[in-house]
Amino acid sequence: MRKPLALLLASTLALTAMAQKFENLALTPPMGWNTWNTFASDIHESLIKQTADTMVANGMRDAGYVYIVIDDTWSKKQRDEQGNLVPDPAKFPSGMKALADYLHERGFKLGIYSCAGPRTCADYPGSWGHEFQDARTFAAWGIDYLKYDWCNRGNADARDAYTRIRDALYTAGRPVVLSICEWGQNKPWEWASGIGHLWRTSGDIYDSYDGRKGWEMGWKRILDLQYSLVDSIGPDGIGKYAGPGHWNDPDMLEVGNAGLSMAESRAHFSLWCILAAPLMAGNDVRHMKPEIQAILTDREVIAIDQDKLGKQGFRALAEPARAIEIWIKPLSEGDWAVCALNTGNAPADLTIDWERLWTLDRRPYQVRDLWAKRAAGDTTKPLTVRVDTHDVALFRLTPAK
Repeated sequence: MRKPLALLLASTLALTAMAQKFENLALTPPMGWNTWNTFASDIHESLIKQTADTMVANGMRDAGYVYIVIDDTWSKKQRDEQGNLVPDPAKFPSGMKALADYLHERGFKLGIYSCAGPRTCADYPGSWGHEFQDARTFAAWGIDYLKYDWCNRGNADARDAYTRIRDALYTAGRPVVLSICEWGQNKPWEWASGIGHLWRTSGDIYDSYDGRKGWEMGWKRILDLQYSLVDSIGPDGIGKYAGPGHWNDPDMLEVGNAGLSMAESRAHFSLWCILAAPLMAGNDVRHMKPEIQAILTDREVIAIDQDKLGKQGFRALAEPARAIEIWIKPLSEGDWAVCALNTGNAPADLTIDWERLWTLDRRPYQVRDLWAKRAAGDTTKPLTVRVDTHDVALFRLTPAK
C-alpha cells in the first residue's frame, strides 16, 4: 500500500508545481496576433513566418506582441489511426514543431487552437475525449498558448470541460497559456481564474463600431457589454474578477481592418487597454498603414494595458446628450488612465470635469495626453478637447509633486 500512496503523493506534488508555473504565465494581459479575424481558414506556414518576420521588423514583437496564434482549420479533417491530431500537410508542410522552432528562434511563442467539443466550430477535430493525448502532442510540438473554443460540446458542463483540458496541460508538463473561448455563456469570470489565464466575456467581434451581424458584434457593443454583465458597476463590476494571471477577454482586436475608421481603430485600442484586455492583433500586419502600426506599437498606451497593478478599468460617466463616455483605470504608483470617447456622429468638444470622476483621489494630478504626446495641464480645472466622431482622448494622470 505504501508504493501507490507514495506515487500518488509524488503525482500530486508534481501537479502542484506545474500549477505554480502556469499561474505565473500571464501576469499582464497576453499580447500577440491571431489568424482568424483576417484570414479565417486561408492560413499556411508561409503566412505565419512572413507575419513573424514583419512583426520583428515593425517593432510589434519588441512592443510585447509575442504570441502568434494559429486559429481553427490548421489540422487535417480527421485524426490519424492512433487518434492524433495531424497538421494539414498542404498548409503546414514542415509540421508544427518546425514552425514552433522558427518562431522561438525569433523571440515569439506559438499558439494553437482546439475545441471542447468533438468537432471545432469549422468542423475539424476537437479535443473532447482526447484531452490528454492532445496536450501531449502540443507539448511535443512546443506549443505555448492554447485557444480552446466551445462549439459542438453537446450538454457538457463548461467548468468540467475546461478543467479537463487544464489538467491535461498540467500532466503534459509544458507551461501553456490557456485561453477559455466560452463566449461568457456560463459566467466564466466567476469560476475560471483557477483554470485558465483569460476567458471570453462575449460573442465574437467583427470590424464594426457598433454593428450587429448575427453572433458577431462591433467593438462598442462588446465594450458596453463589459459594463452590463453584472449588476454592480464601477470598480466592483466584472473587473473585480481580473488581475495578474487571469483576465477578462472581450475578444481580439480589429484595429486596422476595413470596417473601422482610423479614429475607431484608435478608440478600440485605447479602450481595450483601459479594460486590461489581452491584445491580440487581428489585421494583416504585412500590409498595414503606418498610422495603424503607430497605434499598435505605441508604448505609452500599451503601458496602460500592461500596468503591473493589473486592474481592469470601468465606465465612470456616460452622458448621451453630450455624446461622451469616460472610462478610467487605476494604475500603479497612484496614477490613473482616463479615456474620453465621443459617441456621437460628428466631431465634438468634450469637457472632462475631473471633480465628477468620483473614484479619483481628491488631490491634483498632472495630465499627459497620450495620443498627442504632450502635457495637458492638471486636474485643478476642467479640460476641453476636440475629439473626432467615435474617437478618443486618452490621458495619464500622475500625482502632482
